[in-house]
Amino acid sequence: MRTLVVHESMWGNTSAVAEAIASALPGDVQCTSVAAAPPNLDGFDLLVVGGPTHAFSMSRATTRRDAVTKGATSGHEAIGVREWLEQLPEGSRVEIATFDTRVGSMRHLPGSAAKSAAKLAKHRHVGPVVATASFYVADMAGPLLEGELEKAREWARSLASADLTS
Repeated sequence: MRTLVVHESMWGNTSAVAEAIASALPGDVQCTSVAAAPPNLDGFDLLVVGGPTHAFSMSRATTRRDAVTKGATSGHEAIGVREWLEQLPEGSRVEIATFDTRVGSMRHLPGSAAKSAAKLAKHRHVGPVVATASFYVADMAGPLLEGELEKAREWARSLASADLTS
């Protein structure tokens, strides 16, 4: 199984989750930032894509610029998961799993970058969405709440044990 893990991260928390997921997946796994992600999914069986929840959904250029004004690392404003998914060719037909990072104190609020990414992937006919997950941070800048990286590895193991590509 060949897996591509693509992440968008402003503060490093989503990147850490992506790396934890990638470390727990079997087979050939490539983990990359959305800015360096390939323009198509040729040769991949599974796409795992994640980003931070901004304003109850996936980030936009405006929310990424706003994060930088609040202290996030600059250089990540140009492209996010939304834009990358929108440019993928329709009919790629890979299995898709989406995840996001969210502020833990806002768990009860609606809106999730993972669910929005899943909806966009379905709409663009990129492939069937097989799983979504959220991982929690203490506040906008993090850090990740205790146990979230192990939760990410466990989620990845559940993806692998589901034998998605058979």
